[in-house]
Parts: sequence; C-alpha cells; structure tokens
Amino acid sequence: MTLCRDLFVQESLVVDVTSAKAPARDRYFDTLRALAIVRVVAYHAFHYAVLALLFPSMGVMFALAGSLMARSLDRSAAPTVIRGRVRRLLPALWVMAAVLVPLMLIAGWGHRPAWPDFLLWVLPLATPPASHGLGDVGAEGAGVLWYLATYLWMVLLSPLLLRLYRRQRLLTIALPLVVLAALHSRHIADGNNAVQTAGYVLTFLPCWLLGFAHRDGDLRRMRPVVVAGVAAGCAALGLAWVVDHPGPAGLDLVPFPLAHALYSMGFVLALLRLNPSLAWLGRRPLLQRMVSALNNRAVTIYLWHNVVITVAIIVGDRLELWDVHPGALIYLGFTCIALSLLTVTVLGLGWVEDLAARRRPRLRPWPIPSPRHSPRHAAGRMADAVEPAPRVGAAA
Repeated sequence: MTLCRDLFVQESLVVDVTSAKAPARDRYFDTLRALAIVRVVAYHAFHYAVLALLFPSMGVMFALAGSLMARSLDRSAAPTVIRGRVRRLLPALWVMAAVLVPLMLIAGWGHRPAWPDFLLWVLPLATPPASHGLGDVGAEGAGVLWYLATYLWMVLLSPLLLRLYRRQRLLTIALPLVVLAALHSRHIADGNNAVQTAGYVLTFLPCWLLGFAHRDGDLRRMRPVVVAGVAAGCAALGLAWVVDHPGPAGLDLVPFPLAHALYSMGFVLALLRLNPSLAWLGRRPLLQRMVSALNNRAVTIYLWHNVVITVAIIVGDRLELWDVHPGALIYLGFTCIALSLLTVTVLGLGWVEDLAARRRPRLRPWPIPSPRHSPRHAAGRMADAVEPAPRVGAAA
C-alpha cells in the first residue's frame, strides 16, 4: 500500500498548476519526438530489431501525444479537441491515398477488397488496404498506417479515458496490461484487421495514460527512486520475455504485445520523469532547426518514409549500385538516395501539414528568424509556437 501511495498521490485530482502553465511548445518533447522519428526511419531502412530496444519510439510518441491531449482537453471542449486532432491528421493521409491508391489500381490489384474497405483511406479506423504489387510500394506505404488508426482511437477515447484515469489511476493503467496478459500474443498478431488494431490500442494505451500522468503532475510527485525502480522493472520484464522468446528478427518486441507494452512503459516513465529544460538547445541554432523541421513535418515523414525507402531500393537496383560499391559504401549509397528522396517528398508535400493546422503553407519546415522589435514578426513567432500537427512515428 505504501508503494501505491508513492506511485500516485491521491490528494488532488486536478491538473498540476505548473504543468498548466507550460509553454505551448516544449523543447524536451520536441527533441524526444525528433529522436523517435529518426529511429523509426532507421528501423525501417535497415531492419535492425535492436533499434527498438535502444529507443522504443512508438511508446514514446504515444506518451507525448497523450500528455498533449490531456492538456488540450483541460483547456477546450472534447468535441473541439477531437475535431482539431482529426483535422490536422487526415489531409496528409488523403494526399497519400490520392497517389498510392490509383497507382495500385493501375498496376493491377489482385484480390482487392470490397469498396467499403477503401473508406479506411478516408477515415483510418483500421489499417487501410493495399496491394502487394508495384514493387511492394503500396504495401510498404500502408504498412505504417496502423499508427494512424491507433492514434485515432486514442483520440476518440481520450475524454472517457481521462475521466477514468483521474478516478482510478493505477487501475486504469493496469487494465490494458491485464487484458494483454490474458490474451495469447499470437491471437492478436494473426487476427483480422480489427483484432490487430485493438491489439495495438491495448499495447500503447498504458503509454498514452502515462502521458496523462505527466500532464497531471503525478510523475513529478513520485520519488525518483520509485520511478527508477518501476521503470527498470517494467523494462526488465519486457526484455526478459523477448530474450526467452526471440522472434524471427532476433530480440524483437513487435511480435509480443505485452512485452512491448512493458518495455515501452519503462522507457516512458524514465523519460517523462526526467523532463529537463534543454536550454542549451536554444544556443545551437542548426540543431534547433533540425528538431523544428522534424516536428513540423513529422506526419509527412512518417507517412512517406517507407515508400521512399522502397523506391530507393528500386532505384539502387536499376542503377546496379549494390553491385558496384561493396561493404559499407552500399549503406552510404542507399542512405544518400533515401534521404534525397525523402527531402524532395517533404518539400513537395509537407505544406499539407501547414494547411491542416491552418497555418500559412511554406516549403521551409522550421520557423523563419525574424528581426526584433517588429509586431508583425512577433505575431509570426507566436503562430509558429502553436502546437504542431499530431506526432507520429512512429510505428515500428
């Protein structure tokens, strides 16, 4: 009982005053999100399962999103918040659908689903369908869209989840873990689209709820030694299961939802409890612009990175680069091609995120430095400080 009281102090159910006064843009959150996006791209480019152990991007991104969602729900009515989140997420998906779906149909989509399934490209309540032709570009593009479906369900459920969390903190976080433990992992992984989506929601719901805990100040009120112990215990349990049950890719968390959830929770607890100011980042303009660019174009990068990676492989095959450059030069050549294609994609399509967020469209994905003592530019800086579009990731 003492441990439970240390974990979540129950003397107040209202949002912590200091967190309510947090700035619109959190430099630490932006940095974590940027790292998560980079890790997701690297994971899908090189398929090293150990990357998910070094930094569990998806759990981190769901936790950050959960914290921001709780803040928004405390400031605005639930329908307004949900409408805003959906509006800022879907236009980029619609652009992707306008490109990939016709290409898949033109290439010859064998065994394509009934037309109602195509509505998932409009409102992704589950992973949208895709063909396995066209050099697997369609399948690779749709393969990361499970994140959007999971994120959308989290957003829709958040008003109810936040009320439940503030009434029964520990029970609300523990419930999805209990459900995962009661289910065999294979049932979720081998299920239909709806079952897999439900499995993703259960896997990352604890991290989303830890985002609520961060926003309410519950994590800050926990003693550091307790946080460290719980975080280490969760991560150790998840890692122990993966070590004892290695998947096809080795130490891979993805095939084991409960292990994935526990391991991600361990990292999220530690990262959200640390919460440093990162003031030094403001003195590194180039690094700060990189972090800003990754955040302001996170949806575009996430949606298109798998397509870009697949196209980069196809281009390398056509140019016979893999036969010419042995060893590490192969990775360098592939990385250069993929990053060049991704940069072109972000410049060409990233402005959709600005429109979705009701900002002025721009090619430059970071705020433009403005002169001092100018009211017009000061207003522009305030506009740039508005919370960016829903952050993704990661899915990997």
